[in-house]
Amino acid sequence: MSSRRKIAVLVESSRGYGRGLLHGVATYVREHGPWTIHNHERRLYDAAPDWLKQWRGDGIIARISTPRFARQIARLRVPTVDLLGLYPIKNVPVIITDHRAVARSAADHLLERGLVHFAFCGFTGIHFSERRSEYFVEYLTQHGHSVRVYADPQSAQRCDAATIEVESLPSVAHLAAWLKSLPKPVGLMAATDDRAHHVLNVCGEYKIAVPDEVAVIGVDNDEMLCDLCDPRLSSVALNPRRVGYEAAALLNRMIRGAPPPKEKALIPPLGVVMRQSTDVLAISDADVAAAVRFIREHACNGIAVDDVVRQVGLSRSTLKRRFAAILRRSPKDEIDRVQLDRVMQLLSTTDLSLAKIADLAGFHHVESMCKLFRRKTGMTPGRHRKMWSKKAT
Repeated sequence: MSSRRKIAVLVESSRGYGRGLLHGVATYVREHGPWTIHNHERRLYDAAPDWLKQWRGDGIIARISTPRFARQIARLRVPTVDLLGLYPIKNVPVIITDHRAVARSAADHLLERGLVHFAFCGFTGIHFSERRSEYFVEYLTQHGHSVRVYADPQSAQRCDAATIEVESLPSVAHLAAWLKSLPKPVGLMAATDDRAHHVLNVCGEYKIAVPDEVAVIGVDNDEMLCDLCDPRLSSVALNPRRVGYEAAALLNRMIRGAPPPKEKALIPPLGVVMRQSTDVLAISDADVAAAVRFIREHACNGIAVDDVVRQVGLSRSTLKRRFAAILRRSPKDEIDRVQLDRVMQLLSTTDLSLAKIADLAGFHHVESMCKLFRRKTGMTPGRHRKMWSKKAT
């Protein structure tokens, strides 16, 4: 008899997120196999395959999307990891994207543009969209801002989640009227890149300027779709490959007898990939706007606050006071933020040495970079690279 484990992987291959999950599982199998994978083409809300009823394997990784699917999994009593988290099943642990962290990443990105008005456009009745909307509103409310949420008039006519996503095009006139009614400039988070694409198309048709009037950020970082948008779409990059990798690792431990964890495992996004749709600086104070623009263009050249002071012609104390009043942070904080963003990008997308990364991000010494990185993130650059870079590929 073969010692290869037989694993059913019931994940849709019809969307980028699902393919990312499959890629993560495949990476784990290459490193720790051998496994025999049972998989077939499916969409997220498809019923469980007929062969699953008589299937006798070692474990299952699935996106359990319907109550019937959940009941089938429960009856099998096979070690299983769920990658959706909609229907709790005893002894079936859940690993999913951290939607709160996704919403916070989008909100922080829009706040960094100097925006003070915010909106959310998603899918009424879709679980991940509802969570992202909730957390986006919650986070910005904590920062003293209100958020206007788009209510799709067609949502009440739809009977299930699959229909909502498939027939997701909103009423163009209704969406346009809502977009026109928003205070400007406004930062808008869309639940997905698809929804952001709808928003951008309506803005283009009704001559609503992006990003000057509406700065739009999506979720998924589907590069092809982001490039098709006009202007090109900024997006929160998720980490489905790590979700899939961690699911395979957990399933392997469970097959070997480890008890399933009781708490959901939440995987944060990789970060924001900025493109033209949010390339705006909505700051009414011309001196502060000039300072921020100078910092964002030159922080990775190793500038200091004194360089910013000389550039804008204000005293150090005046610049600091006006920064705090408008952006709620100091010029030094903004320099640090831009440098750290560059460091995180290079750690996650390259194999460059820490010394080279420090140089490219404008640090005079690698020790200074590491000290700041640890103070701001709670971990070393090496730990960050190990967590994100390896498992995202």
